[in-house]
Amino acid sequence: MLAALLPIFVSVFLLIGVVWAFARYNGLVRARKRVEEAWSGIDVQLRRRASLLPNLEEVVKGYAAHEREVFIEVARARGAVQKAGGAGEAANANEALSQAFIRMFAVAENYPQLRASESFIALRSDLSEIEEKIAFARQFYNRNVLDYNTRLETFPDTIIASNCDFAAAEFFEAESEARSEVRMTFTRQPAAETVTPPPA
Repeated sequence: MLAALLPIFVSVFLLIGVVWAFARYNGLVRARKRVEEAWSGIDVQLRRRASLLPNLEEVVKGYAAHEREVFIEVARARGAVQKAGGAGEAANANEALSQAFIRMFAVAENYPQLRASESFIALRSDLSEIEEKIAFARQFYNRNVLDYNTRLETFPDTIIASNCDFAAAEFFEAESEARSEVRMTFTRQPAAETVTPPPA
């Protein structure tokens, strides 16, 4: 009797094992997809941020066209964001972009009329809004990466991950200089230092 039932028990046991393995595999796939989805949120905001640079550059050029080094740095930083692949490259490109914005705003510090222009104020407001969205997107992405990477290193998912080519995801980390929002405090300049834009 038991001998006749043994093949059935083995078959049921194997079936349960296969179903369990597929369930764990699908869970890892879903976790990886959540990481990819979260990354797309960061990518969109980084590209929106980079797209502000040409507009800001045009506004600043109207008052400080001679600041060639700043504009070269801006172009280089924007190109790095567009070429960035993974989270590590994007984090480095984002830091370079932050430095470019800081340099651009430092130039604006010397031109009171530029700081007071509606275009400059609107761009600065847009940048602040995007910085907040990037911060939220970074937190969401890193939480998903932590969950996914933890699953890759814990039993029993680690067995499936090591045999099915699941690679750990990179965290999106901001360098210490780039962690704070790109905001400049503009001080009032004496009226004598006011510089007018060049004639059109």
